[in-house]
Amino acid sequence: MSSPSFDYDLVVIGSGPAGQRAAIQAAKLDKKVALVEKKTVLGGMCINTGTIPSKTLREAVIELTGYRSREFYGSSYTVKQNITMEDLLFRTEKVIRHEIDVVRHQLLRNRVELIVGAASFADPNTIRIDSADGHSHQLVSGEKIIIAAGTTATRDEHIPFDGKSIFISDDILNLEKLPRTMAVIGAGVIGCEYATMFATLGVRITLVDKRPRLLSFIDDEVADALTYHMRENRVQMRLGEEVRGIEKFTDEHGDRVRIHLESGKQVIADKALYSIGRTGSTSSLNLGCTNIVPDDRGRIRVNEAYQTSDPHIFAVGDIIGFPSLASTSMEQGRLSACHAFGVSATSVPALFPYGIYTIPEISMVGKTEEELTKENVPYEVGKARYREIARGQIIGDSTGLLKLIFHQETRELLGVHIIGEGASELVHIGQAVLAFKGKIDYFINTVFNYPTLAECYKTAAFDGINRLGI
Repeated sequence: MSSPSFDYDLVVIGSGPAGQRAAIQAAKLDKKVALVEKKTVLGGMCINTGTIPSKTLREAVIELTGYRSREFYGSSYTVKQNITMEDLLFRTEKVIRHEIDVVRHQLLRNRVELIVGAASFADPNTIRIDSADGHSHQLVSGEKIIIAAGTTATRDEHIPFDGKSIFISDDILNLEKLPRTMAVIGAGVIGCEYATMFATLGVRITLVDKRPRLLSFIDDEVADALTYHMRENRVQMRLGEEVRGIEKFTDEHGDRVRIHLESGKQVIADKALYSIGRTGSTSSLNLGCTNIVPDDRGRIRVNEAYQTSDPHIFAVGDIIGFPSLASTSMEQGRLSACHAFGVSATSVPALFPYGIYTIPEISMVGKTEEELTKENVPYEVGKARYREIARGQIIGDSTGLLKLIFHQETRELLGVHIIGEGASELVHIGQAVLAFKGKIDYFINTVFNYPTLAECYKTAAFDGINRLGI
């Protein structure tokens, strides 16, 4: 039952992965919970415009282009000629509808009250909820409040966005047809994912980023492998370049986009995807009624229990910044609800896996070589390439790589880094061994099914042990 002083024990703002898990966890603790979502559909950006659509789109791209079979039948092989956006979105829309239904049923089954409207603070314990038409509002109070409002794509006010020629990732599902050429501005996770998807479809991609290398937080060798794959797929890299301005123009080829770089170069393309990061959705929350002060990117600072400057207000998910993954957001939501009501709960943030759904996909868990070098940890590396593994040959991935990093003296596993088919699934074997502080010897002494990609662990372990001269 809720406290007599408040309408609810917990009010959650946002129905994305973090908000869902927070609300359901609190409900399972027998708390009275309200979840406020400003849109008429549940799931937040994750289900409607972000994670689920982009990953479904990726799978449709891989299947319809015959990407997995090109190793056998040649680079020009395709399952369907003249692939259209309609072909790609048919699968995407079906998955989105299903996931929205799943979220709704889970929340209702756990007796979470759903309220549609735009939330903002009226005071530290009271939330004002404005209806979609703006003609009415209601006030609800909560003993505890969890902010899981997510993020919006960062925009530059000087760029003439129209959602068609110059657009953000949220607009991709609204594209009417595939462009012939496209510029992707920003080589972060989202930019790289969409760049590789469209390149696989045959779109000529130019990738622009002011940083000198791709994805600086991942292993250098894996980043280099991704760069090689993208260039092999005709992606033009403009790294170390800043964008000075973007303009639309029309010529004999139709409506196009011209991008001016600080170096004086120009990039001309049919369309431009602007993807330079995301900004926390805090501007409409009226945080002035609280002690919470977001940073210049709208992100909220929290402690290890996900508490904000107001101890009864928590924040989770993308709105608190890195790593901004659906998987980590779910865990943050669960943990915040437990902390809010004094229930003991732990997790291991250092062992959260990262999945990057480029083509080919990337996944990692644990430390990188660069981090260990800075920490003066003596380590060794073992590698297995998919071309050495029967399963790699069978599925046509001869370029994948699995890399194990382990302590040179104790042989404890320290990190796993993978690029190639199934990377985001395969990484969990290494994650389990890391969690139990296992040694590389585990992989040597274990029998894996044959033929599987999991055998890469055994091959990489032998490679690492051989490097020790054993």
